[in-house]
Amino acid sequence: MTSPTSRFARKTLRALALGGLLSASTAALAAPAPKFDIARVSNDIKTLASDEFEGRGPATPAEKKTIDYIAAQMKAAGLQPAGEKGTWFQDVPLRMSNIVGTPTLSMKIGSAATPLSQGEQIAVRAAETGQTSVDFKDLPLVFVGYGVKAPERGWDDFKGVDLKGKIMVVLVNDPDFEGGEGDFGGKLMTYYGRWTYKYEEAARQGAAGVLVVHESEPASYGWATVKNSNTNTMFDIVRADPKAAHTQMEGWIQKDLAAQLLKASGVDFEAAKAAARKKDFQPIPLKATMSANYGVKSEIITSHNVAGLVRGSKYPDETVIYSAHWDHLGIGLPDAKGDRIYNGALDNASGTAALLELARAFAKAKPERSVLFLAVTAEEKGLLGSEFYADNPLRPLATTAGVINMDGPFAAEKTLDFSISGAAKLDLLTLLTEEGGKLGRHYTPDARPEAGSFYRSDHFPMAKRGVPAISYDAGSELVNGGAARGKELADIYTRDRYHQPADEYDASWNTSSWTGDLTLLYNLGDRIANSHIWPNWSQDSEFRATRDASAALRK
Repeated sequence: MTSPTSRFARKTLRALALGGLLSASTAALAAPAPKFDIARVSNDIKTLASDEFEGRGPATPAEKKTIDYIAAQMKAAGLQPAGEKGTWFQDVPLRMSNIVGTPTLSMKIGSAATPLSQGEQIAVRAAETGQTSVDFKDLPLVFVGYGVKAPERGWDDFKGVDLKGKIMVVLVNDPDFEGGEGDFGGKLMTYYGRWTYKYEEAARQGAAGVLVVHESEPASYGWATVKNSNTNTMFDIVRADPKAAHTQMEGWIQKDLAAQLLKASGVDFEAAKAAARKKDFQPIPLKATMSANYGVKSEIITSHNVAGLVRGSKYPDETVIYSAHWDHLGIGLPDAKGDRIYNGALDNASGTAALLELARAFAKAKPERSVLFLAVTAEEKGLLGSEFYADNPLRPLATTAGVINMDGPFAAEKTLDFSISGAAKLDLLTLLTEEGGKLGRHYTPDARPEAGSFYRSDHFPMAKRGVPAISYDAGSELVNGGAARGKELADIYTRDRYHQPADEYDASWNTSSWTGDLTLLYNLGDRIANSHIWPNWSQDSEFRATRDASAALRK
């Protein structure tokens, strides 16, 4: 069991204090939190995760049912509509793409023709370029290591190789994952490790396509998650030139297939991975080609964020945001039991339910600053609802004091600790740590920084634009069983339920953590909303300069 305040947290607090980031007013005690109705929270989760809501897929009949339910709960709580034109909604235009029928996929490995089954050895996404079909034959495959081009680190996996008309094969995560140290910050994943970066870089390199090699540890999830997420409807923001951000084919392959590709080219898979961890890595042309043929239905649709406001009594133009994504995967491929509805109870009906319960509490509290409750769309498709909001804010970003995001905010059982997704140094974390301490809980750093969680939740688009933002994690050090049992339960969820139809509401859930989590979340927001402090990033944060550029707008 760790100490009441972890060494990391103490160092962070000291560093922030020495850097002059904390004002004296941050030491003020938060007002007592309200009483939360856990039965009501459970009912919200049960409703939103029911089969009737069909997995809450954007741009499906379930979307209207979902956003109307959220808006109705906000209205009943006493919030004001904060969307466009006096409504509860913000229109979010998206490109929606679906593969038509079953794709025909194959490779020629050495001299052997190898048919591929969608969802089995390979999982390709519907093209997000706007094209109506994908049709190519015998395109060469090239292994490009981790597919990273990072001039500031003196790193280039491509070494000038022309990838036009070729398919990139890349490893997931970044070059430091296996060894734990190097030019990319050790186990802490950089953005170069995210699959989204791999896709973006493939487009910049002019490749015809990109295949990410799946391994559960560096990906931080199993093949079932990859299959279910990538063989479903794809969404993207509406781009002036989608081909600048996407290749015609984006997807994943199983490790065994990647090993087969390399073996046919006279290279051992593990040896190739080891070579890819070094700056002098050279791309490996593979003795393999790929062919693909499938139709794509692409159209521009409008999804919606839902926004409700508690207007501030003293500083109404300043804002604290609570956010959670309302969407999940909708209806997709059946699991072993034939279930096709991806209910998304923990991910993220639970976060939406927490958002609504906190909204009810703040509506009665009359805070000094305005508090915006934002339920965003298309998180599962790439944080698209929050990305759109960050580009088109309903409340100015310069005078948004902080963002508290909730994505699966409740623990499996009562915990002694709490955390945030990923690793970052900012005053918001310091305040959270202080508020947690008042409740007898301590901060534990993200146990798996190599998973890149900081880039995978809806706070990230706001952080990129300088707004102090965190995504809350309820911790894993259980009162009964400690961190070992907490990890065991988390691993079971990731393996058996995450992005699978089995993520369903269960009336037998242990809800002992819920009141504590809601109280901590409320106290953090209340402390910021009932003050005139402006939390910031640490001096060495990559987001500090962007935030400081708008300092004159905060008084």
